[in-house]
Amino acid sequence: MTDQAGAAGFTEPPAQRLTTRETAERLGVKPETVYAYVSRGQLSSNRAPGGRGSTFDAAEVDALARRTGRREPAAPAGALSFPTGITLIGSDRYFFRGVDATELARRHAYEEVAEWLWTGELRPGVRFTAPAEALTAARRAVGALPPHCGSTDRLRVAVVAAAAADPLRFDLSREAVLGGARSLIPTLVAALPTVTEDRGPSDGAADGGSADGAAPPRLARQLWPKLTGRPADEASLAVLDTALGLLIDHDLAASTLAARVAASARAHPYAVVSAGLGVLEGPLHGAASGLAHRMLAEVLERGGAAPVVADHLRTGRRVPGLGHRLYTGEDPRAHTLFELLAEIPQAAPALAAARDVVATTARHTPLHANVDLALAVFSVSSGMAAETGETVFAIARTAGWIAHALEEYGERPLRMRPSGQYTGPQPPQPLPTVVSQ
Repeated sequence: MTDQAGAAGFTEPPAQRLTTRETAERLGVKPETVYAYVSRGQLSSNRAPGGRGSTFDAAEVDALARRTGRREPAAPAGALSFPTGITLIGSDRYFFRGVDATELARRHAYEEVAEWLWTGELRPGVRFTAPAEALTAARRAVGALPPHCGSTDRLRVAVVAAAAADPLRFDLSREAVLGGARSLIPTLVAALPTVTEDRGPSDGAADGGSADGAAPPRLARQLWPKLTGRPADEASLAVLDTALGLLIDHDLAASTLAARVAASARAHPYAVVSAGLGVLEGPLHGAASGLAHRMLAEVLERGGAAPVVADHLRTGRRVPGLGHRLYTGEDPRAHTLFELLAEIPQAAPALAAARDVVATTARHTPLHANVDLALAVFSVSSGMAAETGETVFAIARTAGWIAHALEEYGERPLRMRPSGQYTGPQPPQPLPTVVSQ
């Protein structure tokens, strides 16, 4: 009797209703996505009082959030942003997992920096080894390309061949991905042709392992003969090794974003690297150092930066190797490499030419050197081809793409799905008229 009376006298509070904006914030999506959920039958809506907008049941919204996994808060309009624990870029410094990246690259080999980026653990003396089957497949595929192909062409083909040779490539577990990465990077290096003394490529190549079972040399030493026919000296190898470490990652650069989109779709790591390489080849990204190389060589040939800079400006071209949208001063990667290059006597002319370019352009535009100019100083002074910087960039950044893939594999799949802003003819439009041939 008491229970019945209590039940009869109990009034259930009205269900909490959320506005469209509140619903979007609770789900971490844009308002447009909320209505997409409605159209798919994943959410129900009621017209708001007064007939303006819609309201949503809070419990239903929370249930949807639990089913799909809570998303990150929606980025500001026009921006794509999401949490990452890999790289932080400041006003004049950048950090790998909280550690100053320039100090890390100067003190540790590329492989050690890569391990830090992947695992958060420093493994002194770690080396990467190319497996025989993957290396054989990659070399055959690269060897079948026309002689005029560039290094990025060869690297893209080598990645596909190495993937085909790995039956476990679809295993996205952390240990499998890390094992594949430690094999893929030396495979890419070893698949590139060796440069002879006349700077022409040859089929002979040092592999990424050791016939007697000894530990392979550092990756920088393996890469050196793929870049120049000159013998390696320790100071120059230190510059190359440091450059590889500096270039491993740089937050969400265009190629890294492409790699994360691929990983979001659960593409295997080889496909992730292929996506990154495809974007890297653009002249505004990895290929930018080649433009700086050619400009620097011309400055040395003409005896000064003034006529070269003038020619660039007169033809409407920007002066390569200068400025970076993320740094107000000199790119810290360039600063670090310039310090190392200053200790190499044969780099002095190219380094002076680079400083001349900066000083000449500074008369009118306060632009500072970026890493492309530093890579150009290194490649010009080492007798390397113009595409050297792009090659170094691609090999180095492969480790960064893998780091971002590992991070993305832990997120909800296909979370990066922006909406297009349609600007075409408003429907319904009549069927198009067939044009007679």
